[in-house]
Amino acid sequence: MTTAWTADHIGSLAPDAASLTAARKLRGKWSGAGIHDTALWGLCKGSGSRPYQTIVDLGGPAYKCTCPSRKFPCKHALSLLLSWSAGEVPAAENVADFAADWLNGRATRAAKKSAPEAKPAASSGATADQRRARVTAGLADLDTWLTDQVRTGLAQSDRSLRAFETVAARMVDAQAPGVAATLRQLPLATTHSDWPRLLLREYARLHLLTTAHTRLDDLSPGLRASVRTHIGYQTPAETVRTETPVRDVWLVLGVRTTTEDGLYTRRVWLRGRTSGRWALILDHHYGSPAFPHDTPAPGFQVDANLHFYPAAAALRAIWGDRHTDIPEPFTTIPMDTAPTFPDEGSAAVDPDGGENGSHAVDSGRRSGEIRPGGIAAALEDQARALGADPFLRSWPVLLADVVPVRNEKGWDVVEPGGDALPVSTTEGEPWRLLGLSGGHPVTVLGEWTVDGLVPVAALADGVMVDVGVAQGTPIPVRGASEDAASAELVSAALVGTARRQADMSGLATPVASSATTLTGDPAAVLLESIALQDCFARGGITAGSAEHGSAAADDERPLLPAAAGARLIDMLADNSPFLEEWFTLAGPRDFRAPDGLVSVLLDRAKALAPHREPLLRLAGARGRWLAAQHPGWKSLVRAAAEDDSVWSHGRATERRSWLAQLRQRDAAAASAALAGSWRTESGPGKADLLAVLADGLSLTDEPLLETALDDRRAEVRRLAADLLGRLPDSAFAQRMSQRAAAWLSFGTGPVTPSLVTTGPGVLDDAARRDGVGDSFGYTAYHAGGAPDLAAEWLQRVVAGTPLRHWERLLGSAEAAVRVSMSEAVCGPMFAGWTDAALAQGDPEWARALFAAISGPNIRNADSDKQRALFALQPEADQVSYLRGLDSSWLAEIESMLRAMPQPWPGPMAEHVLRLLTERAQLCADRPGAPSLVPGSYRTLFRAASAHFPTGVVPIVSGLARRCADPYWEQAFDQLAHDLIERKTMLEELQ
Repeated sequence: MTTAWTADHIGSLAPDAASLTAARKLRGKWSGAGIHDTALWGLCKGSGSRPYQTIVDLGGPAYKCTCPSRKFPCKHALSLLLSWSAGEVPAAENVADFAADWLNGRATRAAKKSAPEAKPAASSGATADQRRARVTAGLADLDTWLTDQVRTGLAQSDRSLRAFETVAARMVDAQAPGVAATLRQLPLATTHSDWPRLLLREYARLHLLTTAHTRLDDLSPGLRASVRTHIGYQTPAETVRTETPVRDVWLVLGVRTTTEDGLYTRRVWLRGRTSGRWALILDHHYGSPAFPHDTPAPGFQVDANLHFYPAAAALRAIWGDRHTDIPEPFTTIPMDTAPTFPDEGSAAVDPDGGENGSHAVDSGRRSGEIRPGGIAAALEDQARALGADPFLRSWPVLLADVVPVRNEKGWDVVEPGGDALPVSTTEGEPWRLLGLSGGHPVTVLGEWTVDGLVPVAALADGVMVDVGVAQGTPIPVRGASEDAASAELVSAALVGTARRQADMSGLATPVASSATTLTGDPAAVLLESIALQDCFARGGITAGSAEHGSAAADDERPLLPAAAGARLIDMLADNSPFLEEWFTLAGPRDFRAPDGLVSVLLDRAKALAPHREPLLRLAGARGRWLAAQHPGWKSLVRAAAEDDSVWSHGRATERRSWLAQLRQRDAAAASAALAGSWRTESGPGKADLLAVLADGLSLTDEPLLETALDDRRAEVRRLAADLLGRLPDSAFAQRMSQRAAAWLSFGTGPVTPSLVTTGPGVLDDAARRDGVGDSFGYTAYHAGGAPDLAAEWLQRVVAGTPLRHWERLLGSAEAAVRVSMSEAVCGPMFAGWTDAALAQGDPEWARALFAAISGPNIRNADSDKQRALFALQPEADQVSYLRGLDSSWLAEIESMLRAMPQPWPGPMAEHVLRLLTERAQLCADRPGAPSLVPGSYRTLFRAASAHFPTGVVPIVSGLARRCADPYWEQAFDQLAHDLIERKTMLEELQ
């Protein structure tokens, strides 16, 4: 039996993150699963009556599923693989019939494909000759157009999108799609300030390519193959497989995806562990990045054969035979092996004046002390590749122990000795690479282009991390540095060779000596000279210099588990409803995020204010270091909690955070710190700082709160009064009790005495100081068609009065709410009692008031206040109340459930499921009733997925199986899937 694959390897096969997430939700839904040799199969219950038949050929791998998904592998295949990885699929003696039929068909087709066929001796040579003739004619037209542009002058040429598209269409007709793709990118070059140089460089490359095609038979086999590839000739995979295979343990270092006009291109970089040879696996897919799954994920290695496409600097390859079943992870990359190149010469110009392009760097550079994995070695490799194939646009480089640095000039990667290479920022700035490094050396995989180094991945702590910044365009459109030697030629091309003769004396000596031998059309000579100078400049580039910056401080906290970190990133991208629970569970463990995720966390912290503080805590010291360098993240910088200077010199957000952390450690010290600086605090920040005292409030805070009652700002005074109202033993509470006693009395009624108010017509200064006259912001009460201010004052007084005052006067809470009151008193009294019960956290009053204001005959009840009162009650009372409601009260139940502790108690979850099941049964009996479809309870299902205990998954799955309505079955299935996802999430944080 085949060895089970790892979860990481299975995850690398997923077409996207959503498919992998959906696959995890299907755990536990399989029946009839089995494995025999390389055959894996199972039945998965879906929304229909018949389960989906899922088959995996592990030898391919290949997948078959009867579901309608267009993704390969689909979520069912991924789930089956995950179940097998977890040991949940038993071995079988025989393959199931439905799986055997498909597997036998695959074997038959494979045998036919591999069997030699007697093909008629059809003349494919004639077809090839016709294709070459069409390409030759098309390129001749292109070359005429190129020389016309230079002859008449680039300044006068038509640089519109239509002009380039017309020429590109001609190349498509001529069956030269590679040239057409280049032409369609040229309008991007015209948008830059240095467009003449960029455009002339691309024109020179195209002219050189057309010239090479005319001499195709005179070129070496490797260069001939390269020219054909750049023009757009296709090389069938069957032909490539006839090339001699290269066996090695291939390290998968990185993946880069680009897109152009809906065509997604994936570039997977491999490096041989023994040979040090580079390889590129290139895949295309139109419409979406759904690529084949035959390539392991970055960070894994596989012993396999590769067949390389013919080329002067062979790089692209396809997979051959595999010599290991399962890819293995690697933690190191050998640097003592140098990439190999073809032995063929090239006509490219050598920087020292030689003609062999495979030696495009001087012998001193090669024979000197070049550090393996260093910048000099990388530049030598790319120069040799460029010498072999002057049409190359990029070449892979692997740089060991380099530090990314952001400075005034831009971005660089710097070696320990100070040598540096510029980093391309045409697609975005490499903040993820900087966050991963933290100012410390890392090993970086990138593509060296005319724009500079494009980072792809980095090895840090034995793990390959994706550091790509975007899905970019496949053709660079600007150079990283000016080439002063070609400035005179650019000026001549701008005016036109018909008006101005190009002066070659400014070119580099080796280039000038070759350019002077060129004859013919001056426009063609100029283009060829530019091509020579460009190749010389790119091949002879040397390292610059830069200084190392400061490094991030170490963070000794435990590292967030990798699986939990990956899930967090997915949840942040979707703004998942599970985020709150995730942060609640992760908070006490005080994890630090993996360095490679710090930049992502900072980006989401900027956008998601509710989760900002927990995200910044996860980012930790590395996050503070990185945010300080990013213009858009500087506002997120939080000083360390142990830094006492924050209180005197920190920003507003830092000071509040520092005070809140001190409040948690020492409440009295926090109160004293705020009291000491109170008079110097700015007005807008006082309320925020005072609000920190809400946690751990005690009589120790009373002097400061009394001082705050005299503040000039209304919001500060109101907050101080609210906080004092939470202290029944405070002087503020005593003053409110005295006012309540003076303002309320029992009048005579027809049956029993009624509570009436004799409140003052005008408030005195003391009452105004205590906030009695503060406005609610809306008109709460009316009398005779006018606002009733006396009723508002009464509510304020009652809200600030200790509840024990009313117990002495009226009896228990249940007795108090039944006291007869005049109509003018009833509203303010109940509203004030509600505010007092919430402020003082009294569950007895909360129970009595909730019962009084939650009856069916009570109108205009504040639902938020109802939930708050419900939340104060013991859990047993909450469950008892809600379980007494039937399915007609589902809206009320859903509202009150928001106030219950999470996760919801098991009995409450079972009651909700029972009520939903009743709705499902009614829907089956009355199909089409709008109020009975599961969509009417979408928010309740969503809340249940976030707050149900995960132990009810079997109950939910059983209900789904018993549903007669398919839509309700699907809703219960989705709920079960979400609960399984939450359960996995919780396990990852253990």
